[in-house]
Amino acid sequence: MAVDALVVGSGVAGLSVAVRLADAGIKVGVVTKAALAETTTRWAQGGVAAVLHDDEDSTDSHLADTLQAGAGLCDVDAVRVLVDEGPARVEELIALGAVFDREASGALQRAREGGHSHARILHAGGAATGAEVERALVAATQGTVSEIREHAVAVDLLVEEGVCCGVAVRDESGRHELESSVVVLATGGAGQLFEVTTNPHAATGDGLAIALRAGVPVADVEFMQFHPTALHHPAMPRPLLSEALRGHGALLRNAAGDRFVDELATRAVVSRAMAAEMARDEVSHLWLDATGLEEFAARFPTLSASLAEAGLDPSTDWLPIAPAAHHLAGGIVTDLDGATALEGLFAVGEVACTGVHGANRLASNSLLEGMVFAARVTDGIESGKRGPSPTGAMRALLGREGGIPMLPADIAAIPSSASATWDVAEARRGLQRAMTRGAGVVRSAPSLHSARAAVAAASSAATGDGPAAAELANLVTCAEALLTAALRREESRGCHVREEFPLVLDEWRRRLVLTATR
Repeated sequence: MAVDALVVGSGVAGLSVAVRLADAGIKVGVVTKAALAETTTRWAQGGVAAVLHDDEDSTDSHLADTLQAGAGLCDVDAVRVLVDEGPARVEELIALGAVFDREASGALQRAREGGHSHARILHAGGAATGAEVERALVAATQGTVSEIREHAVAVDLLVEEGVCCGVAVRDESGRHELESSVVVLATGGAGQLFEVTTNPHAATGDGLAIALRAGVPVADVEFMQFHPTALHHPAMPRPLLSEALRGHGALLRNAAGDRFVDELATRAVVSRAMAAEMARDEVSHLWLDATGLEEFAARFPTLSASLAEAGLDPSTDWLPIAPAAHHLAGGIVTDLDGATALEGLFAVGEVACTGVHGANRLASNSLLEGMVFAARVTDGIESGKRGPSPTGAMRALLGREGGIPMLPADIAAIPSSASATWDVAEARRGLQRAMTRGAGVVRSAPSLHSARAAVAAASSAATGDGPAAAELANLVTCAEALLTAALRREESRGCHVREEFPLVLDEWRRRLVLTATR
């Protein structure tokens, strides 16, 4: 594959970039680790937040809600870009063929979710928004993109004289080097760091890991958002009970059947309250009471079907729920056009840290972020941009704050009693269990150090040649970054809760930028 622009990842962000570049006459290649449509985008239920033709709502209100959720760490300029440019991107997606739910009058149906002051969330099929967005983009991609390579795991960036010139991938036949004058990382998140997650098996933080190994700075990676209403069920990824249910009146109940938190608070607040209730009562799950919702099956057909498969009837049964790892608020540091600190490398979507989410992502801003910043990445590449400007989260890197070195050497030096004969699958499960216990909703120094020891043990199994070993190596790198940042941030802010540091402190109102030595 020799192309002018190589997009790594096939979710909403990556395919939006690919389609736009191809439409501009640029030869584009897409490489993805599974089938083209098998991405985290496909699992997204929450919808797309955008202010469309509403006299009561405003982009200023959307901005204020996003800043409030981000707990003081959002970049205001990045959020302004998101809310102001978002409506046009949604209209473009509709023109591309995406079908959103509508009222009987034909108007777009809008719902309210946690942290939002107005009903501004668009859904498709009630809770199948991501699948519809992905369907429309896959169809457009197949008709425009020059080359597509599936089932290939990204393992390294190719860098020559300080310029990114391609990506090395690994598939069942071995390692391959794919050259390109521009690389766009759109590989999604790293939910598979945790044993309990809503993310698909492929969400192993590949883009974040290969960027770190190439010396590209990342930020805000301590802020892993846990979705509070994942169905407590053996299935993995965990079935997600959309936040739209609470927006329509579903209630959260503890083991005694009592309400204990505002159902429309942000995800970080609700997850923290749930963790406290579960710890106090020594239970593994709580309850979502949707029995009062009318026409559940008609409004949420996808959820209704999945609950029926689990033997649950939301009209009569309380639904067992527990928090699950869901969305990484941080990522590779970018400017407002998606440019990273490495010339020729761009990042977009969940793998990027644009400054939009701060310490906690506002519900339904992620699909919007992918679409908005994909357009800006495309415009930047078309204009010949190759390096960053001091805008968005990049301000934290260019002149505002120093980078914090990661501690891979320290992690590798931690003694471990784990067997040196762990196979890759066993090592992956061990890492995930340790991260869930040690770096979950509530953390402490002892729990984080315990997780670091498990990461060190797992790293010994990440040296094989196959795709599974490559994924494990990427998980190890991402875990090192998350644990380093979580240990450094001695406060509780947004998604990050330190048991021994319960306060939000002004001295920590800053972005932690991590770098790894090449």
